Amino acid sequence: MNDTQKLAALRIVLIVVGLIAIFAIWPLMILWPSGWAWHSGHSQYPLMIVGIYATLGVFLLMASRDPMKHLSLIWFTVWSSVVHGAIMAVQSFGVEMDGTSHVGHLVGDVPALFVVAAALAFFTPRCSNT
Repeated sequence: MNDTQKLAALRIVLIVVGLIAIFAIWPLMILWPSGWAWHSGHSQYPLMIVGIYATLGVFLLMASRDPMKHLSLIWFTVWSSVVHGAIMAVQSFGVEMDGTSHVGHLVGDVPALFVVAAALAFFTPRCSNT
């Protein structure tokens, strides 16, 4: 796959990830809480996460117009997704004081973050200085 093809695919990935970040995080937390929500009952956490990811989604959509001008945002998304996913993977093995397990996240939001990171990293063309 050449850089032109990768750039075209990257634009699509940015749009898809951006739209998911804006519109799908909240419904996934509601419909699949064992894989997407880390708290049960009343918590300030879900709205905070939705707000952060929706904001990122808007910027990813803007970056899709000209990804090469937004490489720092793309690489921030890659590496923050890897770090966030790794932390959540470790935390998913823990058990809350009320006995709640988070192992369901290993088939929900944890792999989703790694898939996003891998897709963005793979399709982002590497610039050469030569």
